[in-house]
Amino acid sequence: MGLSTKRRAPRTYSDKLAIRRAAQKRGEGLIMCGIAGLWDVRHRLDASAKGAAIRSMTRALAHRGPDNEGYFQEEVSGLALGHRRLSIVDLSPQGHQPMTSVSGRYVIVFNGEVYNHMRLRPELEAAGFSFRGHSDTEAMLAAIEHWGIEAAIMRFIGMFVFALWDRQERILTLVRDRLGVKPLYYGWIGPSFVFGSELKALRTAPGFTGTVNRDALTLLLRHSYIPAPYSIYQGIYKLMPGTLLRVDDDLAANPEAVEALTARETSYWSAREVAESAAPNRFNGSTREAVAELDHLLRDAVRLRMVADVPLGAFLSGGVDSSTVVALMQAQSSRPVQTFTIGFHETDYDEAQHAKAVAHHLGTAHTEMYVTPQQAQAVIPRLPEMYDEPFADVSQIPTFLIAQLARKNVTVSLSGDGGDELLAGYNRYLWGRRLQGLFGRIPKPLRRMLAAALDTKPEFWSGTLKHAMPLLPRRLRVSNLDDKVERLIAALALESSDALYMQTVSQWHDPAAIVLGGYEPLTAITDPARHAELADGTERMMYADLVSYLPDDILVKLDRASMAVSLESRVPLLDHRVVEFAWRIPMHMKIRNGTSKWLLRQVLYKYVPRKLIERPKMGFGVPIDAWLRGPLRDWAESLLTEDRLRREGFFNPEPIRAKWQEHLSGKRRWHYHLWVVLIFQAWLEQNSISSIISKHDQVCAL
Repeated sequence: MGLSTKRRAPRTYSDKLAIRRAAQKRGEGLIMCGIAGLWDVRHRLDASAKGAAIRSMTRALAHRGPDNEGYFQEEVSGLALGHRRLSIVDLSPQGHQPMTSVSGRYVIVFNGEVYNHMRLRPELEAAGFSFRGHSDTEAMLAAIEHWGIEAAIMRFIGMFVFALWDRQERILTLVRDRLGVKPLYYGWIGPSFVFGSELKALRTAPGFTGTVNRDALTLLLRHSYIPAPYSIYQGIYKLMPGTLLRVDDDLAANPEAVEALTARETSYWSAREVAESAAPNRFNGSTREAVAELDHLLRDAVRLRMVADVPLGAFLSGGVDSSTVVALMQAQSSRPVQTFTIGFHETDYDEAQHAKAVAHHLGTAHTEMYVTPQQAQAVIPRLPEMYDEPFADVSQIPTFLIAQLARKNVTVSLSGDGGDELLAGYNRYLWGRRLQGLFGRIPKPLRRMLAAALDTKPEFWSGTLKHAMPLLPRRLRVSNLDDKVERLIAALALESSDALYMQTVSQWHDPAAIVLGGYEPLTAITDPARHAELADGTERMMYADLVSYLPDDILVKLDRASMAVSLESRVPLLDHRVVEFAWRIPMHMKIRNGTSKWLLRQVLYKYVPRKLIERPKMGFGVPIDAWLRGPLRDWAESLLTEDRLRREGFFNPEPIRAKWQEHLSGKRRWHYHLWVVLIFQAWLEQNSISSIISKHDQVCAL
């Protein structure tokens, strides 16, 4: 199905253009979707039960692909695959999945997009392949048959996860894109090896019990997310970015081999290698040449992601990243790009006025919506289902709201995510460089004494600085001052920029003392064996963000929020060619004179005046601290009662209750610490996990 090796006369450019346009009208091409699979090697399920199981798993992902579903079932192997499709315009039989290669050897289910598939086709056609349709899936199968799976993946530009069944070798290969834009979970449920785009698919599999992984829970309290490869469930894992996992029938039949299975993931693209190899191979051209090269790469990355025969738009905050993406979209579009912004009436959280000014300058068709506290709070009950496992980045709320707003008008939206990690945009990078000098000038005991003195009244100091802010130059003014003062006080007692990084990415600093029976496992951040060997402290921070915070927080947030409303989100700044070039850029082109993302700003200023962009960086958040003292107080109190915490047996109640009381009194602001606990409690309640705690967990809870 889908491929043929029959040779034919080459087409002219005009022929190919006409065919492409016809294909777009038929809806063939790029699609977004959800995938699921179940491999019952031991044939514990009969054909009917297996078919029902894969349909149930696949339909749990209907929001990822509301337009169509497809299934593949092979009784001799016990494998079943499922696919949900979100079509670009309408459905096309040539793009239907699961898709089988014409040789019959390979079967694939695929979630994501390979943007450069039309560029690969001429080479494949020259090698003798012809195509019935114009889907990227069909081109992927041809590439795999022609070059082999790993060589083919290295040719792909895009975001993707896919499962490839080799019927000849009886090997199932799971693949995740380089940066981890798309998610994939896997593990054993009962006797069956399973995988899926989201945990909700795995929860429907026969024999699912859902024992909470208490070690993963400690990581949640540390970071507000659960880093890969862990998940909230014991025995269920996330496939790491840039890796592939080959499972043969011997391994699939052995649930006891789960630890060995994670060790068998093979890296085909390594962020560590990219970062380490960049140091001796820095870009040594002029600033002008660097701006031109970055502009060229970003233009092509944006151009590839604008291919769609459906309404297409972009999220626009008015910041550097999203403004750059929109500017490059508009520069390559013959009509106004649709842009979307949400605003808040609370000044510290509102960027809508800045986005509106950028949109007006670029001439986009701009839509903005000011969100009331009631509208934002109405999202909270949906979070456990939307994010599938506990996820506590408070910006998940506005991210969902802007996705919901965009989906009313478009099917595809581009986002500016990734710029901070690649081009040194986070405030912690600037702070790290400034504090490194401070660490050397002020003795550690004196810094600790100063931090302790300031920590007695952080609200007083932040209030004093707030009154002084209007007197400072605009570039020195700071938003969300309360959070930054608290972070600064904590940073004074630290020893290095590496310690500063851990402090800034941690909520609870000793989560194993909070989670009963929990032990905090090593991650890409805390395992020295997985650290990149980088001399610059800022680059070490950026690398840690690239391999943990970006894929496990930022991209999870974007994927789940957009997929919850069946919106396809694309991230051109995370084109791997841009990533590789960004690492070669010397630090003095990323941070200059206290300005972050300096080089990216130079690209942006070719399209947008500086005065519309130069202002303090603002996070994408909501006033959750005030809400917990006000309209969310009763909800929070019901989840944090001492009796409930003891009965459920996951947390030590005392430190949680202490922070809750201090927060309510206004003495301290513990909203981020409390939010992560509340999110777990809400997830626990919605998923009824407390009713299926294993005997081991019950013992640990005593």
